Amino acid sequence: MMKAAVMYEPGGPEVLKIESRPIPKPREGEVLIIVKAFGLNRSELFTRLGHSPGVTFPRILGIEAVGIVEEAPGKEFARGAIVATAMGGMGRQFDGGYAEYTCVPTNQVQMIKTQLPWEILGALPEMVQTAWGSLFKALHSLRAIAF
Repeated sequence: MMKAAVMYEPGGPEVLKIESRPIPKPREGEVLIIVKAFGLNRSELFTRLGHSPGVTFPRILGIEAVGIVEEAPGKEFARGAIVATAMGGMGRQFDGGYAEYTCVPTNQVQMIKTQLPWEILGALPEMVQTAWGSLFKALHSLRAIAF
C-alpha cells in the first residue's frame, strides 16, 4: 500500500484526501517510480478546480515527479535508476505524482545523473520541459516563417 492525495470531485484544497491506495502494477511499456519529490503547478490548480476537460474521478493529481525506478517490466530502466517524468497525461488521463508511487509510460521517463537534492529536482521536470520546448520547438518553428 502507498499514501496518495486523492480527489473525488473538483473544489478547493480540502478535496485532496490523503488515503492508502494499492501500489500500481506496471505493464509492459510502463515504469513504476518511487516518488521522492514532485512540483506543484498552476495546471494542477486548474484540474483541481474542475477546469481540465476529460478528467475522471477519483484522480491523483501531479503532472511531474522525480524518483527511483522500482520496476520496469520491459527492462527499459534498471531498478534503482534515478528518473524524472512530466506531463503526457499525468494527473489527468492517469494518476500522477501526488503519491508515494506513480506508474507512467516509459516514453515519458528520463534517467538523470545528478547530485541535486530531491526537493530541488522535484521542481525541475515541467520547468525544463517548458524551457526546452520554447527554445527547441517553438523557436525552430519560427525559423520556418519568413518575416
